[in-house]
Amino acid sequence: MEMVASVIPLAAVFSGLVGACLVVLTGRWPNVRETVSFVTAVVMFALVASMIPDVAPAPVGRGLTLHQTLFPILPGLSVSFRADAFSMVFALVASFLWIITVFYSAGYMRGLKEHAQTRFSVCFALTLFGAMGVAFADNLFTLYLFYEVVSICTYPLVAHHQDEEGYEGARKYIVYLTTTAKGLVLPAMIVIYVLTGNLDFAHNSHEGIFHGGVSNALATVLYVCCLLGFAKNGIMPLHHWLPGAMVAPTPVSALLHAVAVVKVGVFCTTRVMLYVFGTDLMKSLNLGVPTAYFVSFTILTASVIALTKDNLKARLAYSTVSQLSYIILGVALLTVDGIQGGIVHIANHAFSKITLFFCAGAIYVATHKKCISEMSGLGRTMPFTFAAFAVASLSMIGAPPVAGFVTKWKLLTGAMEMPAHAVGIMLVLLASTLLNVAYFAPVTYKAFFGKRPAGEATQGIREAPLAMVVPILLAAIVSVLLGVYPDAIMSFVKAVTG
Repeated sequence: MEMVASVIPLAAVFSGLVGACLVVLTGRWPNVRETVSFVTAVVMFALVASMIPDVAPAPVGRGLTLHQTLFPILPGLSVSFRADAFSMVFALVASFLWIITVFYSAGYMRGLKEHAQTRFSVCFALTLFGAMGVAFADNLFTLYLFYEVVSICTYPLVAHHQDEEGYEGARKYIVYLTTTAKGLVLPAMIVIYVLTGNLDFAHNSHEGIFHGGVSNALATVLYVCCLLGFAKNGIMPLHHWLPGAMVAPTPVSALLHAVAVVKVGVFCTTRVMLYVFGTDLMKSLNLGVPTAYFVSFTILTASVIALTKDNLKARLAYSTVSQLSYIILGVALLTVDGIQGGIVHIANHAFSKITLFFCAGAIYVATHKKCISEMSGLGRTMPFTFAAFAVASLSMIGAPPVAGFVTKWKLLTGAMEMPAHAVGIMLVLLASTLLNVAYFAPVTYKAFFGKRPAGEATQGIREAPLAMVVPILLAAIVSVLLGVYPDAIMSFVKAVTG
């Protein structure tokens, strides 16, 4: 794949940092502050989208890789950026969702008269700055650097309420994520640099950066360190930070579960699997199948735990833990369809899960209810919100024609490409789908067909502010469009395995 020098990836990354600075300067004027956040989000997305003609594979684009070095550090080590097909999947999704999240956040934060809204907006912009840095990282060092930026910048968001519960959730969040990164990824990165002389990602997903001179045992240890060290991927048992972070405001939950944070985790994990180790080495070391079964435990266990949660955000949190492992499972299959199914789920899950968390926030703003058991009959007074919730739930379940169906289809066909393990993986996907139905369907059923408790009036309950409902509907519509027209994102996904 031809590499061409370009400053656009660099501009896309640092647009978030510039936006954060401008938000600080305009913080005293709320309308101006929100306008600056919106313009920054649009500029970031425009910069990312402007690379489509160059990066997209033929016949849509030229199939190039755009590259820019910010500064060198050591021989073979630099802070540098690249835009390739894989990075574009994450970058397009995250930058687009930030646009609608700005609107939603304004409606949510103002609707509840939240404090420290300027700090909230600044940290949001800085988080997207970190996420874009991860998306366009050209090497493992740059990836690690911006992974840590995301961890640090989201800490104030998790602790936003500044109460005991908020500080406890934020403490767990930062300890889990920084300890695993420094204790596992950092040492592995140093060893890889010593062994190979550089940390640059390979140019394709097959070859990796190891070219002899490393024992199988050491390569396996390094792989496990990277798999567990990027703990934002939510793999059990290093997942407890994620439910604990649910104390944050709902827009932060959406950021954590859809736009940036957990997607940073699975993106880092899969980027390392494909572009540091490569599918050829992973096959020769037999790393794929054990990884697939290891994350299958997370898929099933998190789904069972989700069934026990009455708090809607808690149920969605464990759903996220489960769904993230679909991405790693698909890549770990090391088959063409499996890898494609895993990568496309980065986009499919993002739009569906942000819809679900947006709905949870809208319900809370309109009714101050958090528990599913309290939501009987609310679908008749909040029809748009619960209709969007139903659509996004179908995507999580994997029902056509919503986006999640494409994921499940690709994962199933990918599993069938490995006959020795096809039955086991297919049973995991079937059991997970049934569990998805079990914990999502009752929410919609209660909302539309349940009866309100005796003596509780519903006349005062109506939809959340329009600034919240419109982003909800837009995200739900995109979830359907990605299911009906999957080629919009699949062209980039297929280029990864080409």
